[in-house]
Amino acid sequence: MFVKSQRLKVKGFSRGVSLLEVVVGTAILLLAVTGLLTAYNVFVRVGASTLGNIKAAYLLEEGLEAMSVIRDYGWTNNIANLAVGTNYYLSWNGTRWVTAATASKIDDVYSRYIVLENVNRDGNDNIAESGSVDPGTKKLTIYVSWPNGATTSLRFISSYLTNLFSN
Repeated sequence: MFVKSQRLKVKGFSRGVSLLEVVVGTAILLLAVTGLLTAYNVFVRVGASTLGNIKAAYLLEEGLEAMSVIRDYGWTNNIANLAVGTNYYLSWNGTRWVTAATASKIDDVYSRYIVLENVNRDGNDNIAESGSVDPGTKKLTIYVSWPNGATTSLRFISSYLTNLFSN
């Protein structure tokens, strides 16, 4: 015998979707949209911060290369006469890199400056904290800073320059 199933009808709840189901479904949808928007906001902020760090890394590398070129144009005239511990700025004069005493912005955002320090050698001719000053070697530190929201970010790199060509 074939039995037909019947739906139980409770007074007031037999038609369509209940209000509670609509509210729960809407809440789940809003929660998902809010999560996606928050994730997008975080990705944009991290991307902007990463972009600043990448540009700073390129500017540091460019500074190292520029100082090598300046050194190659003559140690005595271009490196040896720079005061130790003084901030110098790199600028392009249309032909080559030169050091300058006046600050300038790169892309109206980044500030880059260099500082030279004397290098000491010990009795074994190794770089040391104390000893005799090596006139043919300078420690070079390049700094790049830029505004990063409410703070200022700063990156730096250090290297040694030597009077490679004895000039």
